[in-house]
Amino acid sequence: MTIVKTNKTKLFILSLSHMVNDYYMNFIQTLMPFLIAAGLSAGKAGFLVSVFTITSSLIQPIIGYIVDVKNQKWFVYIGTLFMAVLLSLLGIMKSYPLLLIISGIAGIGTAAFHPQASAMTTEFSSVEKRNTNQAFFVTLGNIGWALTPLTVVPFVEKYGLSITPIFVIPGLIAFILLFLSLSKNNASSSNVKKEYSPLLITLRTSWKELTKIMIVVALRSLTYYGMLSYLALYLKHKNVSVLLSSKLLFFMLFAGALGGLIGGMLADKYGKKLILTTSLILSSFFFLIFILTTGMLSYIMLIIAGTMLLASFSITTVLAQSLLSKNAAMASGLALGFGTGIGGLGVGLFGILIDFNGITSAILLMAIIPILAGLISLSIKAQN
Repeated sequence: MTIVKTNKTKLFILSLSHMVNDYYMNFIQTLMPFLIAAGLSAGKAGFLVSVFTITSSLIQPIIGYIVDVKNQKWFVYIGTLFMAVLLSLLGIMKSYPLLLIISGIAGIGTAAFHPQASAMTTEFSSVEKRNTNQAFFVTLGNIGWALTPLTVVPFVEKYGLSITPIFVIPGLIAFILLFLSLSKNNASSSNVKKEYSPLLITLRTSWKELTKIMIVVALRSLTYYGMLSYLALYLKHKNVSVLLSSKLLFFMLFAGALGGLIGGMLADKYGKKLILTTSLILSSFFFLIFILTTGMLSYIMLIIAGTMLLASFSITTVLAQSLLSKNAAMASGLALGFGTGIGGLGVGLFGILIDFNGITSAILLMAIIPILAGLISLSIKAQN
């Protein structure tokens, strides 16, 4: 498929909107130290992330399949605004059950966005550039994750949790950009019958390889979501201030975003499997050095570990889309949603581990997990 000039603009807007969408996906994790300071236990705060993960991630394949069958591309620009409105209310909610409900419903927004946006990114890409363009899409999403603590923490620390409604603004801007860029195209294409493969037939021929990919994604996201949620608590345990912790988390995630872009480019050149396996194993190595050292060396190791952990992000998405080539949105939902969601559910379990056995044991477990993911990735049959 040849990319025309107008598609480059759409690729950029999709990727920019992905940055905003994923900005909100890190919103609850960023608020966790403040919620805990306000009286929530680590376990209860962790389960806010878990309930958000259930809806934001685990239902993505279902929405992706609906998109494949019904071609409902309007999901892509409604989803982010829906999530932004609900999550911006978290700081003014006083009831824990209400916090759980809001977190769960908000996840539907990102579940609607990701499958279609990722599939459209592939649709607008030539075959030889799919890893690179998907990596760019993923990279801006990861930059969004990185920007959350950098922008939210200073405001909440100064003005308190009641300031959170102001954070609806990026979601509103993303909605306007997507609507202006894609709605006309969607209206003209919504009645076009899209070629797709029936679900059972698709899975019957690819479930073994798909399962391996999902396990790798789930294990990687256990470490990713765990670090996002509890790294600030671990750094506080090491007498690092909240503001410095937010900056370190930003640098770790920003480096990870660049790692995702570089990983996609290297995968196009050297092969998906090599980059996938190497990056996962190296991420554990650098996380362990981070734990065992202190000061500037420790911080540098954390940043490198983040780079390695996310270098495989776009690779697993492209692998899933290659297996389910006629169900690209569902494949995106599986790689970006279901597999990630299963890993994200472990955040609540990490919280329980912290409550009973301390933060250090939980961080150590998070550091070791990517090694297992890397070993499993060796058995994936990747077409390079």
